[in-house]
Amino acid sequence: MHYYVIYDGNCNLCVTLVQLLETLDQGKIFRYIPMQDEQAIAKWEITPQGCELGMILIDANEPQRRWQGSDAAEEIGRLLPLGSIFVDAYRNLPGVKWVGDRIYAQIRDNRYTIFGKRSCTYQSPYGQNNS
Repeated sequence: MHYYVIYDGNCNLCVTLVQLLETLDQGKIFRYIPMQDEQAIAKWEITPQGCELGMILIDANEPQRRWQGSDAAEEIGRLLPLGSIFVDAYRNLPGVKWVGDRIYAQIRDNRYTIFGKRSCTYQSPYGQNNS
């Protein structure tokens, strides 16, 4: 079972998190596509403007199953080994998900100001066509 993570390949924070996932996952579950690869994301009828609402996670087996923003981050966490324990606890604590969603939106909207912008787009060694 594979999932595609569409991320901002110019965002320092986004790239750092993708690199962390690459280390943890080693390409077993996730493939990574920068939102700047317009041809690749167009396969799923996604535009760069649509990506501005946050990262996107797509189930490769059922592409209509997708998550965006903080929901994508939670689902990625849930798919990692033992991740569901932490994600379920997070989702079940009263008010915590609401706060998390707001924090995600603030970081998303100010990511270049807070974390900086890369001079070139990061391409994962675990891209959509790599094993």
